[in-house]
Amino acid sequence: MQYGICQLSIVPVRSTPDEASELITQLLFGEHYKILECRKNWSRIKTVADKCEGWIMNSQLVFIPEEEFNAIQANKKSKHVSQLVSFVEDSNKILTPILIGSCLFETPSLPFDFDGNLSGEINTKENLVKTALLYLNSPELKGGKSPFGIDSAGLSQMVYQINGYHLLRTAETQSTQGTALSFVEESEAGDLAFFDNAQGEIDHVGIIMENNHVIHVNGKVRIDRLDHTGIFNNELRTYTHQLRVIKKIV
Repeated sequence: MQYGICQLSIVPVRSTPDEASELITQLLFGEHYKILECRKNWSRIKTVADKCEGWIMNSQLVFIPEEEFNAIQANKKSKHVSQLVSFVEDSNKILTPILIGSCLFETPSLPFDFDGNLSGEINTKENLVKTALLYLNSPELKGGKSPFGIDSAGLSQMVYQINGYHLLRTAETQSTQGTALSFVEESEAGDLAFFDNAQGEIDHVGIIMENNHVIHVNGKVRIDRLDHTGIFNNELRTYTHQLRVIKKIV
């Protein structure tokens, strides 16, 4: 088994070894992964944090030794960037932009200086909505995890991760976590609301706010009303998503 780490701001992870294929997810700076298969121009990887599998270009692949990978795994003091955009500086004084949610480990493969804001502890539930609001108006991008493009499950995953909680990568898998609530009225700000499509498949998630609102991704990160039916878009004057279940994670 071989191992790697992300040294770039964002690395796309695709469904097949082709630049035109579907975006499965993204690696942010500092994320480490297992390398399952290497080809001439592409490698198939598996992320450690959420076990997503996909292909990245070998030109963006950075190997790390097994000993370093194991040390990262054993390190429980990982920290996440809590500013929308900041920078790390290498030994040659060259700056690399990094995004909110990026991981910073004390490890030889990331010899960078950083002077920004980090979140390294488990924050209170009240902080989840505050973090989510940082992504407001970020454009929708299937497979995205950054303020420059994000999907609904990416938003919930990153918001929870920055505050010290672990979520899986898709709305469907996230819906298997936590404890189900019977009514919207039982929910608190920071709980997750899941929505299904016409086939009954859970394909959307939003973070519940105060006063019957939800922050989610529909074209962009936006705030809409939430009730027992689903998400009501005041601009369109219609429901856009059908509520399936509410989960308390924290």
